[in-house]
Amino acid sequence: MKTWIVIAGIALVLTTTCYAAGGDDVLGVWYNGEKDAKIEIVKCGAAYCGHIVWLKVPDYPEGSKDGIPGTPKLDHNNPDLNLRKKPVLGLEIVKGFAYAGDDKWVDGKVYDPKNGKTYSGKMTLVSPNQLNLRGFIGISLLGRTTTWTR
Repeated sequence: MKTWIVIAGIALVLTTTCYAAGGDDVLGVWYNGEKDAKIEIVKCGAAYCGHIVWLKVPDYPEGSKDGIPGTPKLDHNNPDLNLRKKPVLGLEIVKGFAYAGDDKWVDGKVYDPKNGKTYSGKMTLVSPNQLNLRGFIGISLLGRTTTWTR
């Protein structure tokens, strides 16, 4: 009987330790805050990055002034004129994040294709299905947080 208790205790410790390793817990597909896009976060070498893998409305709608209706949406707000012809679908919008422990990723960059701006960023895994992404300029106090969900 004592042997089973010891084995169960070891299994519990190993399970807890494996989950606590945590750096890769952010990997996977996430809805953005508006739920109009899905972003897949993957490992990029030692860092974490993410690209858009789904858009609720991937093509320009009828009457659009931003592009030809029925064609894929482009990154038309990008400050780099050479990148404005790139499709939004597949665009890398999260890059360079490093795992800092305690369910936090820091020192990354967040690109917002809706306004063409890039921000410093940090991510916090609130639960297995909720990720807070904060974009900011300079210091974290000068920014905005959005909640992504699996």
